[in-house]
Amino acid sequence: MPNIKSQKDRVVQAKKEAMHNKVIKSNLKTVVKKADAAISTGAADKDEKVKAAVVAIDKAAAKGVLHKNTASRKVARLAKAANKAAQ
Repeated sequence: MPNIKSQKDRVVQAKKEAMHNKVIKSNLKTVVKKADAAISTGAADKDEKVKAAVVAIDKAAAKGVLHKNTASRKVARLAKAANKAAQ
């Protein structure tokens, strides 16, 4: 445990930020799983779910939870799977 006041504050801030990031990542994983399931089953609302997943990925990248290249890769793979299923 740090002795310096500013470092004590940083520990608290880091925990708070980690929890915030964890919530965003957890939600992101849920949305992407739903989109993948909709693609694999050929659900009628798969386009909506894919769109929601892309939005969630972009928001996570904008907030700094995901690196922009990681977000881009995830979107590309999701779009590729959706396009393949549409054919």
